[in-house]
Order: sequence, then C-alpha cells, then structure tokens
Amino acid sequence: MKIALISYQVQEKYTLGIAKDEDSLLLDFLGRKGLDVERVIWNDPTVNWTDFQIAVLKSPWDYHENMKDFLRWLDLLLHLDIRLLNPDPLIRWNSDKHYLKEIAAAGFKTIPSLFLEKGEQPDFIALFEKLGTETIIVKPCISAGAKNTIKIHKQELSEKKDVVLNLLKRESFLVQPFMEEVLTGEWSYLFFNGKFSHSLLKTPGKDDFRVQHYHGGSIKPVTSASEHIEAAAAYVEHFAKNALYARVDGLIHKGELYLMELELIEPYLFLDTQNDAYEHYYQALTQLIGPCENKSA
Repeated sequence: MKIALISYQVQEKYTLGIAKDEDSLLLDFLGRKGLDVERVIWNDPTVNWTDFQIAVLKSPWDYHENMKDFLRWLDLLLHLDIRLLNPDPLIRWNSDKHYLKEIAAAGFKTIPSLFLEKGEQPDFIALFEKLGTETIIVKPCISAGAKNTIKIHKQELSEKKDVVLNLLKRESFLVQPFMEEVLTGEWSYLFFNGKFSHSLLKTPGKDDFRVQHYHGGSIKPVTSASEHIEAAAAYVEHFAKNALYARVDGLIHKGELYLMELELIEPYLFLDTQNDAYEHYYQALTQLIGPCENKSA
C-alpha cells in the first residue's frame, strides 16, 4: 500500500517564517512507523499516479492559484480509483468559501458573511450597513493565505473601491465585518479523524490584521477552554466526517466560538506544538486506511 503525501512546488512566500519543514518531519515519522509514504508534488507532470493507492493532501498550498488544473487532478485521482484523504467531495466543497453559507444556514455560529459574485458591481455602503460595521474585510471565495484580502474602513472606501471592483472582474469575493477580536488572537483547533488533538492561538504582527506567519503573525500553543473545544468539534462532526484532518479557525466573540474557516485542504497542522500530535496523525491515518493496509508492501 503506497501513499502519496501531496505537496507543492516550493515557493518562498509560503515558507517564510517557518522554522521547521512539517512535511519532511511527518514523512520521516510515518516512515519510521512502517508506512510506505512518498512526498509528491500534485502538479508534477512526471509523476506516475498509478504507483499509488492512497493520496494524502498535506500541503498543496498553491492549488487556489491553479484551480482548473487542481480540479482536473482530482478528476484524475477519481478515474484511477486512488483514495484521497481528505475525501474528494469534502475537498471540492471546501475549496470555495461559499461553503460558509451552508454552515450558517445549519444554525452554526459563523462570522457574518455576504458574497459578491464575479462581475458584480455592489453597493458598498449597503455592505457596511448590512453587516453593521465601519470596517469590512474583503477576500476571495477561492483563496488561501490571505491572498488579495483587503481591509476597508468606510472612510477609505473611495480609495479602495476600485481595487475591489477590478478584482471582481476575475472572481467572487466574501465580505465580513472586521472583528476586533482578531487583534488579540485567532484560535485554531486541530482534529484527526474527528478526534481533538491540540489548539493554538495565532496573533497578527504589528500594524497588521493577518495572522499568517509570512505576514508577521505569531503562533502560541494554548490549551483552549473545554466549551470552545466542544464547539469546534461540532463543526467537524457535522461538516467534516471521515476527514483525516480538520482545522477549525475561529474567534471567541462574547464568550462563544465563531467560525472563520473550516480548513480541510491544506492547513498547516502545527504538529510540533504538541507532544503527541504526530502520533495522533498516524493513528487517525491507520484507522482510516485499515489495520491490514498500513504497512509497506
């Protein structure tokens, strides 16, 4: 049983600020456990995919920049009957932030969201009014790593409106109120096969609102309150069944967890922030692929 650990063509912009190569460490850990695992770039034309029976999406961090190719690659795996973890339907659903509509409609707490479709020319003032805020965050529906994410205060609208309109010519966008809680930290909760592993707090750098490491953000392993872990687990239970991994990103607003994003495609897992995280990952993987399939042939 050969497993492809799916990665990407390394680009410095994605690794800036990361001290450890999580993929290499995980690959080594799984190898020492007896699994036959190879790190593979998802869009490498030289790969013979028939060599693999399972593909584990680990870090295809550039998929959103090559979406048509990525969807064709998913189709190829289906055609070759290669089992994908996380499962194919979850990946397709999670690749577009319109999925937040479904989560909110199901009664789960999410950051309030409005959607601007490609080619639309919105009433920007109405966006502020509908969201009840003086500051909005605008970000692509298909994106990662805060790409083209713009913070707009109502007083800055005249100078930033055209930027958004130009971007809308190419793709759809999500609009949310700027939540002050992000300045004190965004929470991430990591689950493997539905079981909670660890949590951490991500805070933005000075004079920024983005928490990604390559934007100057910092990460601190912190044990979250049990009620917030339970709230995070509910998102996973309802929307990420049979997922090898899931990362619930959210803010604590008025004492409750509000979902920002449910990360099921390529989240950094912060495995080095918790002593047993690599073991949790391994246990989840072997549970999903079966006890008789977890050793190299």
